[in-house]
Amino acid sequence: MALDFWKSSHAQQWIFDKTEIWKQRAEDMKTYCEEEYSRLNIFWANFITAVATECAHSQANVGCKLRQQVIATAIVYFKRFYLRQSFRDMCPFLVASTALFLACKVEEHTTLSVSSFLKNTALVLPKRWGVAFETNSAKNGVLYDSEFILVEILDCCLVVHHAMRPMFELLEDWKQHTLTSTNTPVKDFDQIEIQCQKVVNDTLRCDVGLMFAPHCIGLASISVGMELMGRGEELEDWLVEVDTDMDKLADCINQIYTMYQLWRSFDEKEEVKKLMAKLPKPNTPIPPPQQQQSSYHM
Repeated sequence: MALDFWKSSHAQQWIFDKTEIWKQRAEDMKTYCEEEYSRLNIFWANFITAVATECAHSQANVGCKLRQQVIATAIVYFKRFYLRQSFRDMCPFLVASTALFLACKVEEHTTLSVSSFLKNTALVLPKRWGVAFETNSAKNGVLYDSEFILVEILDCCLVVHHAMRPMFELLEDWKQHTLTSTNTPVKDFDQIEIQCQKVVNDTLRCDVGLMFAPHCIGLASISVGMELMGRGEELEDWLVEVDTDMDKLADCINQIYTMYQLWRSFDEKEEVKKLMAKLPKPNTPIPPPQQQQSSYHM
């Protein structure tokens, strides 16, 4: 898994340092300060998750539930798109809907109606955030054009390596290490898995996925999850033997805690309205590419 990652387009094209990330967001930083954009990161992840969840319960899609991996892939697509484009270039609600649609195809999930996500945006935004949304994009062709645009901006790099799998593998390694070294099984291991899985999902609300390898995010999520359970000291002996860059791990952990601190103080119901009021109106939509790209990078 680790070797596959380092050979992938994810590793070679979509890992940046913090300075590069904010530099690429220069156009949007004329509208939002860094803290506001970080709050938007939380909102967009919550919004995409809500649209996917609402879609699962709508009458048109009864019995169809999106896997978390599909949602995670869509959030990554969205973040990558807005590293290369600004909110003024293309409506982020259309990009979010398109990212979900494309993620369903790439992750081999049941294909939903192409207009479902946009329709649910119009339901979710006023219901959860008190923000009105109207769309004239009900025709399938509009969404298909946006799919081609998204694929082009992403350089056809559609396979995303998520942190969930290495996180579970690392947890299993720690469990075996603990059993071997102490001759005692880990207490409440299933609860630890649940907590660490929650932290991994929460990392989608900050920029660590654009900065660190999946195994680093997975390890950071274990550290944060165990600390939140008051059991961080149980990892100490094992962490000494883990082959990883400890400076990067510490940075990743710090960014996760910073995200949680910001999230706790984020009154979404009120603040999202203000953030959306500042959202630039999109220019003329980006014209679709001349030809659809067909060679997706791994």
